[in-house]
Amino acid sequence: MKILTEAGGSLVSNFMIESIQKSGNFSVSSDIQKNCAAANIADDFLIFPRVSDNELWNEIENILINKKIDIVIPSFDEMLMGWSKRKEYFAMKGIQVLISPQHVINIFQDKWKTYEFFSKYSIPAPLTSLSPEFPFLKPRFGRGSEGIFVEKDVSERVKKFQKDYVSQEIISGIEYTVDCLFDHLNKPVYIIPRKRQNVSKGKSLSGIVCMNEKIINEVKKLANATSFIGPINIQLFLENNVEQTVKFIEVNPRIAGGMALGFSASENWVPLFIDILKNKKIKPKAIRNNLQMFRYYKEIFVE
Repeated sequence: MKILTEAGGSLVSNFMIESIQKSGNFSVSSDIQKNCAAANIADDFLIFPRVSDNELWNEIENILINKKIDIVIPSFDEMLMGWSKRKEYFAMKGIQVLISPQHVINIFQDKWKTYEFFSKYSIPAPLTSLSPEFPFLKPRFGRGSEGIFVEKDVSERVKKFQKDYVSQEIISGIEYTVDCLFDHLNKPVYIIPRKRQNVSKGKSLSGIVCMNEKIINEVKKLANATSFIGPINIQLFLENNVEQTVKFIEVNPRIAGGMALGFSASENWVPLFIDILKNKKIKPKAIRNNLQMFRYYKEIFVE
């Protein structure tokens, strides 16, 4: 099958390309420009229009049909809602998109709606406000660490607080990312917590699998309140208190670069993606607890 992935220019795109190839499928990467390593690693590479293009989805549809793409694994935040809205439409064209329903994307791409969701279902999370009430400030919409800062001085915080920002209380503890895979019935196949280590610009440069039962149970409670499908990336803290309270920070309803560790600790998820799209039941494998991952840069030279 021809499987398309996005954001080929990302430094962490290679693991998905290789996972697709190792599964015996045809990897098609994409980005808005071809000067990237993925263009020389994937089996094929497509130039996608920019998100601001008025003909964005018409052009994408033509590209997918002309290239006979079978499956799309979305990963670019700005495109997630568009893919989710068109999931059934593309299915009628013979193109399967592995993504959660629109209401899930709508909630978890908005940090304020995410907090409202957490509050509604009594899911532990840091106190959050639409005003400069708390010292930790970050964009209401966005990804990674871009635009995030701490301002403890109240008067300065009021000056710096921007439109479409939220403020949060500062929490302390150990930061975890949880790699999750959900089947076509919204049931968890894998919930794999990993400690984030050597974080740079919101990306962890190393990590270790820690199968913490408290984290796994809290993620199950979260999952029971919504309708996840496919790969989901969750960020949380385990606080340094007697109860070891879990505090959810955000949910990314998509594949993520650090999931390379989740794949290695369990199995190649690409065949499972195909099974989910075919509504097949999946039997999970044992997790390799304490497995560590380290990242490094690798050069590619092209004449």
